[in-house]
Amino acid sequence: MKGPENNFAGRLVKRLGESSCLIDAAAGDVVTSPDLSRLVSGFGAFLPARGLKEGDRILIGCSLSPASGIAYLGAMYAGLVPVPVDAGALGSKVSLLVEATGAGAVWTENSIPLGGIDGGDVRVLTGLPDNSPAGSIAPASCHESDLAVLMATSGSTRAPRFVMISHSNLIANTEAIIRSQQLAHDERAMLILPLSYSFGASVFHSHLYQGGGVVFDRRFMFPDKVLRAIEKYGCTTFAGVPMVYNILLGRSNLRTIPMPGLRRFLLAGGALAPQRVDEMRRAAPNPKFYVMYGQTEATARISCLDPLRLEDKPGCVGAPLDNLVVRIVDEQGQDLPTGEVGEILVRGPSVSCGYFNDEEESQRCFGDGWLKTGDLACRDEEGCLWIKGRKSGFLKIRGVRVSFEEIESLVAGVPGVRECAVTAVCHPEVGEAPVLWVAPEKGVENIEGQVRRRLPVQWTCYSVNTVSELPRNSHGKICRHLLGK
Repeated sequence: MKGPENNFAGRLVKRLGESSCLIDAAAGDVVTSPDLSRLVSGFGAFLPARGLKEGDRILIGCSLSPASGIAYLGAMYAGLVPVPVDAGALGSKVSLLVEATGAGAVWTENSIPLGGIDGGDVRVLTGLPDNSPAGSIAPASCHESDLAVLMATSGSTRAPRFVMISHSNLIANTEAIIRSQQLAHDERAMLILPLSYSFGASVFHSHLYQGGGVVFDRRFMFPDKVLRAIEKYGCTTFAGVPMVYNILLGRSNLRTIPMPGLRRFLLAGGALAPQRVDEMRRAAPNPKFYVMYGQTEATARISCLDPLRLEDKPGCVGAPLDNLVVRIVDEQGQDLPTGEVGEILVRGPSVSCGYFNDEEESQRCFGDGWLKTGDLACRDEEGCLWIKGRKSGFLKIRGVRVSFEEIESLVAGVPGVRECAVTAVCHPEVGEAPVLWVAPEKGVENIEGQVRRRLPVQWTCYSVNTVSELPRNSHGKICRHLLGK
């Protein structure tokens, strides 16, 4: 039945407690519980006044700030569909993103050039309204199955694929996360991950939904500042991808900066070597360390390892959340016994219904009611998952998924490159890094510099290797396992 109680943002606002707040650690700004409720509902009232209606998509340019969180929740509260994207990418990608999502509006915290849409039909909104409307508004009525948010699966140079996440998906995953981590009502998360990333959004959701707060800090290039902010603001949770923990271990004073209130570290977005997990536990022994596995297509997280099992299950990503069912299947879709490696399939209330405007891919990945993750794993006698690889070719750089095909396509456009193949290696700071194998055209030399200049700096290329030919099998497909042999 349709009603305001089904609106995830409305539920979240109703559950805010005395401890609820949004804090900008860099600026020292604090939004406390009564003001937070007013600002979220006030932003929701602001949008219809600008000609937007329920169901309209709106790009939310997210930075690590309370305003981004308020705008994101306020749009959902009003029945619109927020599309959180990196604020830094909006200037160059806005036309592409508008086309991909059908967005009728773009919101940014501060005014920035938005080439290609200025003066068009897309409304451009900046900042939060100066004064919330008197009495604000109630959350928009909706069905639990209604679309709540479009969440990008990657942040690469092409337009990302957008996952259609419903209000019921958000409710189910958020409540399961709260149970799996035993979140209390006085929690406060340190968030250095953007809301445009499903992991960051889920930390934001779960802590506010449980009546706690969130501290945003955009200064992780100086990790000690973030660690001191954890102490200053009494944070109980810190979340990061593998790169983040490698930086903490190698470039911070983690071992000497006191964080007496910190209760847990959260790890997702890729694998962190078990020895690095052990280093984190020795460097900061009091917080529990949660290793998790997830996908945007399942709203965020799929499994979680009990911190008490880290020593006897190193490298494991834990058991499925309590409202999910997981299967391990072979190429024919048949269930595999314990210990055998196959693809992870997931079903449950947090699994989304598919990709926006991509029926073919939605049918392939979600068509029979099971999410086909493309990840390979085995399951042990206790039902815990051990990730073994990926069915399709992609790697995770800084927690962001980038396909081999995308990298190869970009490199192939470099003058003098005949063909290119990509492999991946573990990297101490970014998680995984691409290794390029380039076959240049005849007579072309010193191609490495041109290739490196073509790649986005955030891809952190490990090496560029020149080869005369790429190894192929009898069907003409590249044999990646033979590269470098």
